[in-house]
Amino acid sequence: MTAVTGAGVAAVGSAVQGAALLVEAHDLAKIFDVSPPWLNRVIEGAPRRLLRAVEGVGFDIRRGETLALVGESGCGKSTVARLLVGLYRPDRGSFRFDGEDAHAAFARPDCRQLRRRIQMIFQDPYSSLNPRWRVEDIVAEPLREHGIATDRARTTGELRERVVALLASVGLAADDRVKFPHQFSGGQRQRISIARALATEPEFLVCDEPTSALDVSVQAQVLNIMQDLQQSRGLTYLFISHNLAVVRHMSDKVGVMYLGRLVEMAQTDELFSQPRHPYTRMLIEAVPKLGSAGAARVPVQGEVPNPLDPPSGCAFHPRCPHADARCKAERPVLLAFGGVQVACHAVAEGRVT
Repeated sequence: MTAVTGAGVAAVGSAVQGAALLVEAHDLAKIFDVSPPWLNRVIEGAPRRLLRAVEGVGFDIRRGETLALVGESGCGKSTVARLLVGLYRPDRGSFRFDGEDAHAAFARPDCRQLRRRIQMIFQDPYSSLNPRWRVEDIVAEPLREHGIATDRARTTGELRERVVALLASVGLAADDRVKFPHQFSGGQRQRISIARALATEPEFLVCDEPTSALDVSVQAQVLNIMQDLQQSRGLTYLFISHNLAVVRHMSDKVGVMYLGRLVEMAQTDELFSQPRHPYTRMLIEAVPKLGSAGAARVPVQGEVPNPLDPPSGCAFHPRCPHADARCKAERPVLLAFGGVQVACHAVAEGRVT
């Protein structure tokens, strides 16, 4: 990976800060009906059960920037990802991409132009690739689907050249195009997934835990490739992960989610150096640190509540050491505190500094 140091870091950072907004998500909500079948409800007298997977999530991402979403499993990160690429329709809220209402565009017959600009890298490289297809067909599928390469391109060899170039951009050889997914390691499969996502020359990549299924050494290789591609192609990332070390390495901003809501949003350096929300502090304190061998670590206390029956008020109050009566009764809203957004009564009242 090309290193950027000193003045280079400042130049990159200032360029991102001055870039135009590309992604604007406002008050996104997604509710899943997980009720038993109608006849069972009638016979058993059971009520409908609604799962509020995402509730009022909003954020902005500038061109060339990486926003990371972190949180424990089940907090709604992947649902947000699927809302942004159009796999789910929101029950409330909006998503604007480059100033355009993206969900309205996704519903139109001519939505392919927008879908070319937004692509997704899925979590599991072992299940996201068709095991019956050769790599050449997997990477070429978006080219054919979006009309970027035609049957004539296959005849003239142009399609093969495009596939080889895409594989080379993620560090794979030209001969790899004739192989099947089972002939590759996990890290190589994820590189194939990245090459497929890059086929339409997107501007925005939604990365849903792209390295969580990989070994640590392979994770580093894939992350370095993603950073190099971002710098060379000007890509914008939404990076979803539960690994805080990876998030610190990859992101410009971090949003912390808990039970479907954002509880803190800050620049990466500030969030890790001065976390505000008690949940963010709990997550960071649980991470092992170099030079602190033998020191006692604070484990993440308690468990995420049942999302079908969330607590009243602040959803985090059963696990929070600073909770009081207001926390149990009133849900906090996301407020700005010196450039950091936090949804916490204790922070707002100065009980947590």
